[in-house]
Amino acid sequence: MGKVILVLLWLGVCLLPMVFAVRDLQLATGRIGTPGTLQVISCEDLGEGRYDCKGMFTSDTGGAPMPVDASPDSSAGDVKRAQLTPEGDRAAPAGTMGVLAALTLPAVGFGGLGFLPYVIMYWAGARRRRRAAVIGGWLITAAGVAGMLVGMVAAYS
Repeated sequence: MGKVILVLLWLGVCLLPMVFAVRDLQLATGRIGTPGTLQVISCEDLGEGRYDCKGMFTSDTGGAPMPVDASPDSSAGDVKRAQLTPEGDRAAPAGTMGVLAALTLPAVGFGGLGFLPYVIMYWAGARRRRRAAVIGGWLITAAGVAGMLVGMVAAYS
């Protein structure tokens, strides 16, 4: 019973980042929100590597610029494509860079799933194909790490 609980927790830890990234992916791809341009006005250092950034969002449809919260990985003076949340309080990066940045957390979760089949096979006592499970685990984990690195580079560029 303990092994089943451990596998379920492992699945939860790896799948929840994918669930939590859905809204950011919807914003980055333009499925929700208002497209426009974000100009980052200021970023306040909160300590411990945390920042609070503010900006002005100008909609593509026109209208007056409005103050919004900007992504904490922004820098003052940045001007970039963004998507305004339906609530109108935050602008998220849009386009290719926004999608790659939004995929960072799901990539970590995907990479974490790499060795789960091997662990299940080991606990089940299966001797056949464990080597293939290890090779597959390394490949999946490497793909997850690569996706995470690409997303982080996209977020901070």
